[in-house]
This record gives sequence, structure tokens and C-alpha cells, in this order.
Amino acid sequence: HYPLRRQRQMCIRDSIKIALERSLKLHSATEGIVGSEFRQKAAKTDFLPKWTGEYGYTRYNSLTSIGDSGKSRDLSNFNTSIKQPLYSGGSITSNYRLEKLGVDLSKTNTEVVKRDIVLEVREGYFNILRAEKFLSVSQQAVKQFEAQLEVTKAFFEVGIVAKNDVLQAEVRLANARQGLVKAENDLAVAKSYFNTLLRREINAPLDVVDILEYKPFVLLTEECIEEALQKRPEIKTAELNIDQAKESVKIARSGFFPTINLTGAYNRLSEEPGLMGDIRSERWSVQALATFTLWDWRKIAYKVGESKVKVTQAEDSKVQLLEGITLEVKQDYLNMVQSEKNIGVAEKAIEQAEENLRMNEERYKYQVATATDVLDAVTLLAQARMNYYTALSDFNIAKARLERAMGRMYP
Repeated sequence: HYPLRRQRQMCIRDSIKIALERSLKLHSATEGIVGSEFRQKAAKTDFLPKWTGEYGYTRYNSLTSIGDSGKSRDLSNFNTSIKQPLYSGGSITSNYRLEKLGVDLSKTNTEVVKRDIVLEVREGYFNILRAEKFLSVSQQAVKQFEAQLEVTKAFFEVGIVAKNDVLQAEVRLANARQGLVKAENDLAVAKSYFNTLLRREINAPLDVVDILEYKPFVLLTEECIEEALQKRPEIKTAELNIDQAKESVKIARSGFFPTINLTGAYNRLSEEPGLMGDIRSERWSVQALATFTLWDWRKIAYKVGESKVKVTQAEDSKVQLLEGITLEVKQDYLNMVQSEKNIGVAEKAIEQAEENLRMNEERYKYQVATATDVLDAVTLLAQARMNYYTALSDFNIAKARLERAMGRMYP
């Protein structure tokens, strides 16, 4: 028999790395960058000349004049032209800038997705640790109730206590075992969710490093808000939306100006389909053409007005975002402080509950206390320990949410 290999524990850094590598949400956001880059490249081609070609063959029912001289019933025609835009009122340039901003916008959205994934992993990780602590507390409570049941049975057999004390201890033990089953189930659910988050097999074995501890957060609320207003990628997204709206105004306004194009054309007519025989007509031309719309200014003005409204809306959205971020940071900070205070209260409660249990067990041995006193003390101790681990996990989750609100990546 070979010794069983201990399963390698997964740390928070590895968990985040795996989640970022396998996340379909992040993959989709990254593909969005590629799509935006293609749109930018497509917009860049509008600066380049357009080359078109046309070939046609016609069969007439009677002889038809072709070119300057000659007649034929067959006619092959070839046309080709090159069109180079010289001036478009700024629409081509603005459209290119619009798509370039779209690339930056996709990249910024990807950063938002990354931070959301990191937060989900951190919350899932601490939920596993909390479930493991609850399971440990439940197991310890079951052992304590079992020990108390043995003591009560021994006292009953020698006639020191009544049968009712034994029954009461058995009921408390049964309730504790039910709590243990629930704790085991909660841990299994937490691990299954975490496996799904990391896109692992849902029932894959999972053992995480215990990092459930208290580390004070040293920044003040104002410092957290200031950092959030500097680092949050959502703010960059709002600014890019404003820039895009302004470019849309320029595109709409370009309708007030003429478009100027330089066109070169070539035409050949022949009786033969290959156009290499008797050429009846051949000519080329170069043309500079300015096109100006005279009676559509009102419609263009309306479009410009609509685009300006969208700029205002984008600016309002940014202001609302800044206010929302400030409130979010403030709330997360207060939640963290609340959990931090609960940790100290819970630690003190555990000390008191442990001393309470010790005293009642000693008093019960001398029949100064009742079995109910001991059983209640065991229950109080288990609840105090759960309150402590709840406060500790809530603190770590609140700190993770605060750091996400500040725009931080982990670590």
C-alpha cells in the first residue's frame, strides 16, 4: 500500500489566478477589445481611396453605334475608378476617433470585469472558511454534549439525578447533531459554488489555506474615497462615454460642410468580351468634386441638438457615478468598522462563555447546578464561537468589498 498523498491546499492568490484565466465573462470582455480594434481599423480605411471596377456585356437585337465610329450588335464595357476623399467636414476623422475611444472603453470595461471576478473569488473563499469554522464549532459542540450525556448517565445510574436529566441531554445532543449535518451541507454548498466560480468540476476536492484572521485597515474614510475617485475604472468609462458623445456631435455637425473628393476614372468599349480586340472607345478622366447640401440644414441642426443632449446626459451620468462611488465606499467602510467592533465583542464573549461552562460543569459535579445549566452553557459557548467567526469573516468580506469599491486589485 502506498501512502495517500495529501491534497495540495489552494491559496487565495492561486484561486484568483485560476478564476481570471478561466472566466468566460472575462474572455467575452477581452474579445470585446478585439472587436473594437477591428471597428477602429475599419474606420481608418475611410481615409484611404476606394477603387471600384465594373464589367458588362450587352447583346443588341440590331446593329448599334459603338464609340466614335462603327456599329455592332455586341458590346463589352469596362469601367474602373479611384475615389480619394479630401475633405468630409470632419466626419471621417471624428468617426475614427469615436472607434478609437471604443477600444479604450472596451479595455476599461475589461478592468471592471477583472475586479468583479476578484471580489467574487474573495467572498467565496471567505465563505468556505466561515463554513469550515462553523463545522468545527458544531463538531466540538457535539463532543461536549456527548461528554455531558455520559456524565449525566453515570449520575443517573447511581441515583444522583433523575431520568429527566438524561432525556434532556439526549435531546440537546440530537439537536447538536442536526446542526452538524447542516454545517456539513453548508460547507459542501460553499465549495461547490467556489468550484463553479473557478470553472472546476463541481464536486472536485477542495482544500483552501486558512487566512481567516484580523488585520486592521489603516486608511481613513476620506483617504478611501480619494483613492476610489482616482482608481475606479468605471470613472474612466464615464469619461470615455462623454468623449464619444462629443465626437458624435462633430459627426452630426459635419453635415453643414461640403464633401470634397478626387476621382480618377477609366472606360473602355469593345466588340470583343476580352476587350483586347478592336477598341471602339477608350477614355480616362480626373475630377475634383465638391458636394454641398443646401436645403437640409434644419434636419442637420436637429441631429446636432440631439447629439449635444447626449453629451449632457453622459456628463450627468458621470456626476451620478461619482456620488454613487462616494456613498458605496462610505457604506463599505462603515460595514467593515461594524464587523471590526463585533470581533472584539465576540472574543470577550467566548472567554466569558468558556468560563461559564467550566463553572457550571464543576458545580454540576457537586450537584450545585442543574443539567440544564450545563447544557445551556454548552449552547452559549457554541453560539459565541459562531458569532466570533461570523464577525471575523464579515470583516474580511467587508474589507474585500471596500477594496473593490476603491478600485483596487488583489493584493
